[in-house]
Amino acid sequence: MAGSIRSFLAFDIESDTILNRLAAVQNLLVQTGADLKLVAPENIHITVRFLGNITPAIIEKIFDGMKKVQFAPFNVRINGLGAFPTLRYSRVVWAGITEGAEQLKSVFNQLEPRLHRLGFTPDSKGFSPHLTIARVKSGRNKAQLAEFIAENVNYEFGIVKADYLRLKKSDLTPKGPIYSTLKEFRPKL
Repeated sequence: MAGSIRSFLAFDIESDTILNRLAAVQNLLVQTGADLKLVAPENIHITVRFLGNITPAIIEKIFDGMKKVQFAPFNVRINGLGAFPTLRYSRVVWAGITEGAEQLKSVFNQLEPRLHRLGFTPDSKGFSPHLTIARVKSGRNKAQLAEFIAENVNYEFGIVKADYLRLKKSDLTPKGPIYSTLKEFRPKL
């Protein structure tokens, strides 16, 4: 593990049913004819904080900060579709989070000062709980894409348990990123 490691903190989606529902919606997104780069279903997760490139030396310090976060495993309801920054100018298509959003924000808010003390710049965008399912590469068929998203703002994907906060490594390859877990924290009940 020499050199820098592209990393982020996340909760994985460990439900085949929900991953299959997300993949089905991705297939419908493709049918709009929009120019999309889909996130591989096995890579879909709830990013709590993107860290960027870190050194192996700081992994344990990040993990120490993770272990101080107070939360009990909680349910996350994945519901609805949307786009960042706006539906009209979409760059990212996401699945929304209704139930569990406040707990996710709490985890983010507890991590942020700990990460700042380790030298990470505060996240200027703040935190908006979601799952990225596609990136928009161009404006091709954007009206059809926006219409599909607008028609599915209440699409129900289901509920997953958020119980393991993970420090993830992202290896970028020509075929897409490969994620692996460096550290994981599950609070004691």
